[in-house]
Amino acid sequence: MNSEIVLLALSPLFLAFVCYEFFAHGDFYDMKDSLANGVLALLHQGADAIALLLLMPLFYWLHQYRVFEISITPWSLFIAFLLQDFLYYWFHKASHHIHWLWAAHVVHHSSTRMNFSTAFRQSLMYPVAGMWLFWLPMIIIGFEPATVFTVVALNLAYQFFVHTQMVDKLGWFEQVFNTPSHHRVHHATNAAYLDKNFAGVLIIWDKLFGTFVNEDKDNPCRYGIIGQIKSNNPITITFHQWLHLIKMVKQQHGFQQKINVLLSYPSSSVNGDKP
Repeated sequence: MNSEIVLLALSPLFLAFVCYEFFAHGDFYDMKDSLANGVLALLHQGADAIALLLLMPLFYWLHQYRVFEISITPWSLFIAFLLQDFLYYWFHKASHHIHWLWAAHVVHHSSTRMNFSTAFRQSLMYPVAGMWLFWLPMIIIGFEPATVFTVVALNLAYQFFVHTQMVDKLGWFEQVFNTPSHHRVHHATNAAYLDKNFAGVLIIWDKLFGTFVNEDKDNPCRYGIIGQIKSNNPITITFHQWLHLIKMVKQQHGFQQKINVLLSYPSSSVNGDKP
């Protein structure tokens, strides 16, 4: 449960940044949208806590078959951070290209606002979609499960700070790290920005694998999803894409066709286009 404790301990800091941004730039906010973000955050944290409680025995069982004995040192923690951030990049990219994973991740993109509270907008369905599967290689390599999920939590904590319009480009920092400018691109529906900048902490993965795009002031970001659902109901936000996915699967007659739908590039629950 270390990961939940880390995020809980940092929550006063997160709320302080939300309050500052709200009073400094109230035009970035819509109260109903932000309240929905708060409810979604609570549902997400609850689901994650339950999932960790249920899955931790599996993680420790798997850990007994680890390849290496890895003790906690500054060097091993750095390797853990680097490896987890690399795996996060692939989880995030997969969540935009595989319909099953997008059904959970779409929640985070469904707001037309970009502010610190948008970072709270998460899905309770991530454990069902299988986000945790992406961290198993670290456990098999030899990192202790509690260490792995603490690193995951720290990575997600960093990502809170890239959800803002207050911060412009950050010079040399932009070359190595994910920044508000890079992440605004990721949340945009502009054709030039779609499915770009999947970074967690380090933007180097996007640059290495060809998914990096710079924010262009002449092409301002339009936030949300293609096929906007136009709802602030947390239940609708959470399940609209799952209902669409189930409907698509039911329309297929063969088992292979049904699997193909689950693994295919996503389509919108509103108009058939990519969210």
